[in-house]
Amino acid sequence: MTLNLPFEVLYILNQFHKNGFEGFLVGGAVRDLVMNFKPNEVKDFDFTTNASPSEIQKVFADSFYENKFGTVSVTHENLIEEIARIAQLPEKTLVDFGEKEEVKENRIIDLKNAKKIHISLKEKAASLDNEEVKEVKKTLPPFEMTTYRSDGEYLDHRRPESVDFGKSIEEDLERRDFTINALAISINENYLEKIFADKKLETSYQIDEENFKLIDLHNGKEDIEKRIIRTVGKADQRFNEDALRMLRAIRLAVQLNMDIETDTYFAIRFHKELLKFVSAERVRDEFLKIISSDQPAKGIELLDQAELLESIVPELYAGMGMQQRGHHITDVWTHSLDALRFCPSKDPIVRLATLLHDIGKPPSYKEENEEITFYSHDILGSRIASQIANRLRLPKKDVQRIFILVRYHMFHYQEHHSDASIRRFIRRVGFDNIDDILDLREGDRLGSGAKKTSWRLEEMKQRIIEQLNQPMGLDDLAINGNDLMSELSLKPGPILGEILDKLLEMVLDDSELNNKETLIKEAQKLIP
Repeated sequence: MTLNLPFEVLYILNQFHKNGFEGFLVGGAVRDLVMNFKPNEVKDFDFTTNASPSEIQKVFADSFYENKFGTVSVTHENLIEEIARIAQLPEKTLVDFGEKEEVKENRIIDLKNAKKIHISLKEKAASLDNEEVKEVKKTLPPFEMTTYRSDGEYLDHRRPESVDFGKSIEEDLERRDFTINALAISINENYLEKIFADKKLETSYQIDEENFKLIDLHNGKEDIEKRIIRTVGKADQRFNEDALRMLRAIRLAVQLNMDIETDTYFAIRFHKELLKFVSAERVRDEFLKIISSDQPAKGIELLDQAELLESIVPELYAGMGMQQRGHHITDVWTHSLDALRFCPSKDPIVRLATLLHDIGKPPSYKEENEEITFYSHDILGSRIASQIANRLRLPKKDVQRIFILVRYHMFHYQEHHSDASIRRFIRRVGFDNIDDILDLREGDRLGSGAKKTSWRLEEMKQRIIEQLNQPMGLDDLAINGNDLMSELSLKPGPILGEILDKLLEMVLDDSELNNKETLIKEAQKLIP
């Protein structure tokens, strides 16, 4: 086993040793290194030391201390400035680990393919063109350094009442959640001194086993090899202390493609009621990470099997065993999971909308003359999905996105549809949501056993591109409320909005009407 570590990590450990303190790399980064993650996939580096917070801040002048748990942090930028200053090197010779990456965006509806686009979309087109392939500076998490800890009693099933500083790395590892996270690495002091005696620092270093030591007191390495999630010590105690750990266990299982050890799994089921002590925001964060993983459907299945899903999205259970007809070959529950499984979007909000796209089917279910119907399930479902999103404390903009994606996921296209109907679809969904609703549709189709796309869907995409040169919203009209007031002597009030909405409907039908003179004449006819 060899380690590939960025120079910043080695610098932090070297500074601890130089100032007479112990220093260890701990937590998820160690786990990922043991699992042979690629260097650019290991991003979150945490350290533990016997130095107190005030002593850590003396060692790292640009660090900051902002919580009661003894954690001192330093940003990548500030650390690089410090290294350059102390090592007397120009900053430009130091490359920030993982600072830049190439981002590629393959949009379904590509503005670049449109021969003409409306003026209101020109700025959007320019920004998307810049985003297609570019280098971006990533915001990496700061380096966090924590004094050895020993937690006090947990009374609220979430946080310890007190945090005492521990005396050893052994004591610190004892309090951690899972064995795969209870690993630490120390680097040979002579090796560190040799590196930083050289003025030509490398971006990262390959470190052989003779120059580092893996501290593994709870068989974490063995559990990694067996691909098992197991608590440190008794699972009942760990989950009683912090109920959020139950969700973390499932999140790690799907992120790392591991199984949950038997005792740990049954302890989760036994303590499921403790999840009510966790804030909606923290539940939301873990839930979104679960469905953002490479195995989102497995994550939902694990939440179900561990009996935690009923505390998060109980509405999904109504679809269990609810059969469908037509092109569907599974019940609503299975189809929802399959749609999530096949959804191509990496966006957790789009994935959540995909999971919930048929949430309105159970309450709209009807069976008459051996026919099963779900009339208006998209309308009802959008309301239920919004309630779920609000319960999870999602930002308003994400609640609105989920409402739109669920509400219009049943969009239908026929070749005889007019250009105006295409423009109305774009306006209803919003240009920014078109790619997302097409991703949802792809997951929906594949989750139903259908093909990824159809000739109708491909033709619709092309027609959307062709209509991007036409006005879509109120901002695209050749007149506004001020024009109505000045030209028609109208006063401010709801009547202005009502008239503009009706004018827009006319323009969507016939874009030739979109000139000031014509619209003023049409507006005059609309005055009560």
